[in-house]
Amino acid sequence: MIDADTSAAKFASPHPNEVDCKRIERALAKRHRYRYVSPEVCPSENGYRIESPCCSRNIDKSGGVVDVALLEYAEASRTWRLHSKDHVHGTWLLYREFETLAQLLQQLNLDPERIFWQ
Repeated sequence: MIDADTSAAKFASPHPNEVDCKRIERALAKRHRYRYVSPEVCPSENGYRIESPCCSRNIDKSGGVVDVALLEYAEASRTWRLHSKDHVHGTWLLYREFETLAQLLQQLNLDPERIFWQ
């Protein structure tokens, strides 16, 4: 038997979904920094979390996997929110909102201030 409340909650948000997950993976292949590591796109509530091995060793001295960015779809405003990770405190910080996922991915891939790809 399917619980209607659980099923409705499961599909309340359009994100994460497989189509956008693949879109993000393809876009990350075009990034400017740390092209020699393979980031992973993980589903999260209302969006996606990107993690990657830390080859610069700036965040993790042992080169382990670290959080790079959190992409969150805000359904009420129909915008995308890009969050950076404060690795010292272990919290996500809102960096900026974008009208489209494509705009967000462009900023994430360029990362001129090295906020995400550290």
